[in-house]
Amino acid sequence: MCGLEAFFGEWRLEREIRQGDGGDGRFEGVARWLPEGEGALYVEEGALLLPSGRFAAERRYRWDRDLRVFFEDGRFFHQVPAEGGPAGHWCDPDQYDVEYGFGDWPVWWARWRVTGPRKDYVMLSRYARLTAAKR
Repeated sequence: MCGLEAFFGEWRLEREIRQGDGGDGRFEGVARWLPEGEGALYVEEGALLLPSGRFAAERRYRWDRDLRVFFEDGRFFHQVPAEGGPAGHWCDPDQYDVEYGFGDWPVWWARWRVTGPRKDYVMLSRYARLTAAKR
C-alpha cells in the first residue's frame, strides 16, 4: 500500500456489524476520498440495514498525508498504519480497536472491535476500488 493518494477515488463499501447481544446489521454503499488541500475528505454514503429497517447513512472524516484520521470537527481519531495492522482510539468510556488489512490491495478491509459499558460490537468493512481520482 502507498500513501494517501492511493486512496483517492471511489470505492464500493460493504460492512457487517455484529452486536455483542447477537444482533446483526449491514451497510452497503460507496466511500470516496476526495483530494482537499494537503489531505483528503472521506465521505461514505449508503444504506444501513438493521432488523428494524433500512436507513440512509453518511459519515465524513478528514485524512492527512500521514494517514492520520480526524473527525469533521478537527479532533484526532486514529492513524492508519501504512502497511496495515492495528490502531486504536479511546472514546470515554469505550475503546475502539481497529486492524487494517491491505494484503490484497486494491481490495482491503478494516475490522473494528468496540468494547465498553456503552458499546459492544465488531464491524468489518470491505473496500473495493470503483474509480481512481483524476489528478
